[in-house]
Amino acid sequence: MTSGVPLNTRYLYKLASNFVGLFINIAIQAIVPRGLGPEAYGNFHFLTNFFNQVVSFLELGSSAAFYTKLSQRQKDHDLLTFYMLFMVVVLTVLFLFVIVSTATPAHNLLWPQQNILHIYYAALYGGMLWVGKICTKMGDAFGLTVKTEIISILQKLLGLLIVGSLFFSDLLTIETFFIYHYIILTFLAVGQVWIITVAGRLVWPIVIPTGQKLFAYLKEFYSYSHPLVILALVTMITGIFDRWILQTFAGSTEQGFYSIAFQIGSVCFIFGHAMTSLIQREFSITFAKKDIHQMAKLFRKYIPTLYFIGAYLSCFVIIHAEQVIILLGGEAYSGAIITTTIMVFYPIHMTYGQLSGSIFIATSQTSLYRNIGIVSVLVGLPVTFLLIAPMTHYGLDLGSVGLAYKMVIMQFITVNVMLYYNTKLLKLSFLNYFFHQLGSVAALLILAFVTEQLVSIYIVYEDMQGMIINFVISGLVYSIGVLLMLYYVPRFAALQQEDVKKVLQLLHLVPKS
Repeated sequence: MTSGVPLNTRYLYKLASNFVGLFINIAIQAIVPRGLGPEAYGNFHFLTNFFNQVVSFLELGSSAAFYTKLSQRQKDHDLLTFYMLFMVVVLTVLFLFVIVSTATPAHNLLWPQQNILHIYYAALYGGMLWVGKICTKMGDAFGLTVKTEIISILQKLLGLLIVGSLFFSDLLTIETFFIYHYIILTFLAVGQVWIITVAGRLVWPIVIPTGQKLFAYLKEFYSYSHPLVILALVTMITGIFDRWILQTFAGSTEQGFYSIAFQIGSVCFIFGHAMTSLIQREFSITFAKKDIHQMAKLFRKYIPTLYFIGAYLSCFVIIHAEQVIILLGGEAYSGAIITTTIMVFYPIHMTYGQLSGSIFIATSQTSLYRNIGIVSVLVGLPVTFLLIAPMTHYGLDLGSVGLAYKMVIMQFITVNVMLYYNTKLLKLSFLNYFFHQLGSVAALLILAFVTEQLVSIYIVYEDMQGMIINFVISGLVYSIGVLLMLYYVPRFAALQQEDVKKVLQLLHLVPKS
């Protein structure tokens, strides 16, 4: 069963939400790092990363199974109830783990130099963030993306209002920053559930299925997700290990440098993130019909183009990393410039990674997906130690720069292994997509560098105002250059010239034929 709203329309609404989120995130990133400072900012992200990894393990890959099956069986109300009960179990286990850990000396090892109260705050954040993501997945599975994204936009605006008020009232601390997240995550979850209920997809009061039916769902989810359990475990270990090694050997300030670089990179993933859940839904429905040809068509149509658009943002930030860091974090984060320059390569391949990964999930190739992921994370563990550990421990002592190198290199290798298997399934040319990755990024980097050099000849800045003007003008000139590139060489974005003309006509940049 598919939604009556076309995929393009749903994508545009999700993209619009992400665009609003882009500008709001930029504003928040210009406020929060300054308000907290590198050390507190690093501690926040160290703790929240830990619990995000733990929750991802505890859910055992079940959220992917839930989304896929709900997309295919949208009238199965008992499926919703089963997963709600599962969520309660996961959250209970999470907090029992925290209670036991903080009651023993284990917390000193797991969370070095961290306040116990902040550990509880971060655990609550991790649980609430997961619940919010599940509610959003439910809306997407039911084809209610247009309405749920309106809630998402309102949530982002509320968040900006709260953060701005805290900062200008001189009340922004790590504690109030956690409370800010609780408010906006509650708003998102309640809003999404209300939309789903009004649409008649969630019936209250909830009736718990019989034990026999619950067991049938448990068996179904186990069959789908059990290959992902080991992957979830090793992913959690390496995700925690990366940040733990950085925290232990380099400290909270380097953690803050890496965190701001990671957040800047995440902003560049706006286009790919907007499409991931939607394209996974379409892949799930299409695969249920055994229509490989249509899946290949969806892959060709969306994935290379989204990769190019994501690279468009990332390549500009790579060339302007110093300006971005100073504008967002201030001089206190000047030590993060090299880390950011490297880290912004990461979201370029997140587009291929997440959208290619959605094919594995949609086609139930969870064993292959697990094997690729396990090999990747196990290879990554010694690489992390080698790059971050001090020379006394036979490492290179690169701190946040080392972790950025590791993330980018391992991401590139893993994504292309996944791409190889997906192109084989869809009967597409792997080499075409591989060389498209390299060629489009190289072209955009050259264009970004040339425009930066040209603009800097005419706009030499010595203060913050001049830097902003230089940055904005460089962005405009670069964007015009990209449009010209697409008009004359559309294959850089895997487009046809007619596709580009339609976009330019919508923007009133060329006359309609």
